Amino acid sequence: MSNPGSPPAPGAAAAPGRRHTFRSVAPVLALCWLAVFFDGMDVNVYGAVMPHMLDDPGLGLTPGTAGTIGSWTTFGMLIGALGTGTLTDWLGRRPVLVTSVLLFSAGSAVCALSGSPGPFGAGRFLAGLGLGGLMPICLSMVMEFAPPRRAALATGLLMTSYHAGGMFATGLGLTLAPAFGWRWVFWAGVLPAVVAAPLLLRLLPESPGVLLAKGRTAEAAAVADRYAMARPVPADAPTQGAKGRLAAVLALFRPGARWATPLLWLASFCGLLLVYGVSTWLPQMMRASGYGLTSSVSFLLIINAGGIVGMLIAGRTADRYGPVKVSALWFLLTAAGALLLGTHLPLALTYVVVAVTGVWLFSAQVMVYAAADRVYPAAERATGIGWVTGIGRTGAVVGPWLGGTLAAGGNDQLGFTAFALAGLLGALAIGLVPLARRIGRPAPAAPAPVGAES
Repeated sequence: MSNPGSPPAPGAAAAPGRRHTFRSVAPVLALCWLAVFFDGMDVNVYGAVMPHMLDDPGLGLTPGTAGTIGSWTTFGMLIGALGTGTLTDWLGRRPVLVTSVLLFSAGSAVCALSGSPGPFGAGRFLAGLGLGGLMPICLSMVMEFAPPRRAALATGLLMTSYHAGGMFATGLGLTLAPAFGWRWVFWAGVLPAVVAAPLLLRLLPESPGVLLAKGRTAEAAAVADRYAMARPVPADAPTQGAKGRLAAVLALFRPGARWATPLLWLASFCGLLLVYGVSTWLPQMMRASGYGLTSSVSFLLIINAGGIVGMLIAGRTADRYGPVKVSALWFLLTAAGALLLGTHLPLALTYVVVAVTGVWLFSAQVMVYAAADRVYPAAERATGIGWVTGIGRTGAVVGPWLGGTLAAGGNDQLGFTAFALAGLLGALAIGLVPLARRIGRPAPAAPAPVGAES
């Protein structure tokens, strides 16, 4: 019989009388939702105010430079995502998440103060470092705390906040920028440091798996009990130390994942090229297609509204049919929507096409993360998702750069074709993941001959 004063054993069931449901983990989901809301706001604010910035002679911004700066932002995200996936297993989820929020708030302040493209680009790079670190942490936290077999829906619910933040940024671009100037929109980007950081620091629990890995067994069990989760077992805990960080990366190429990992990276590349390319350049591309300035910026609001609906649909559908099938189909539908947007349709019909494209566009990428959750076990989750998002950020670098290059050459319409091709490639990559997992598994050992020594 165990000592009543001893810490609870890992692997024990959740606290009696409570069930592990969305309600039991709602505080964690709500805090991560808030953090990602500000992530979506900061990412989309650049596209929302870009037409106003291009019209500001004092800033000296050109379409080509604007695309390059968009790439600096996403290059910072790449570095942040790659570093955070392993750093958070060492330092813990909460302190790294709070640091990420403070970084992108500081970057927004630098942008608001900038008088030329150089300092403005530095501010966007700094913001990118924080934004890149935030997403893998929130995704891994939500997947860890989510009820069993509901990870895809939990991921979809989390990512509705990204689009709510994008809609808020667009609202700021439609109201603050015309009345007070684009700088005030970036000053609004300092809000996360004031609102979200204190709440996260005070209320967000640490990952039970990370606590267990640090030897804080009683704390890990207490957090699990508080949220009616199963207590973590050693297999759920990331390996500590420098060797552990290297082992976590090498584990992404273990049997069963060695071929799936590069396919997930490619699908994430395509998805993030679409997400950041569209978020940055949709207003300008639609404006070049002959729509008015107000309508062009409004399209960004509409596509993010479609994104919220899409997350809810994709999450529930993926929990039933699997995230790989949903992501592949969503990528194909995104390609079709991009081609339709390249034709000059009547305004009312264009709004419908933009909204429907938003339903598929953003959740295609998010279901790549849900698919990664099924490829990597709990101990590798943060590192695996960190690298999927990190390598995918190269697509987020290419998307804004590609849009800027096409715009600078007067070929804005080709952007729709490029985005359609990215959707087709993303569908192919994610669709091959199940086959890659089967190929990568080691062959079963042959049975021992009859009479052989045991």
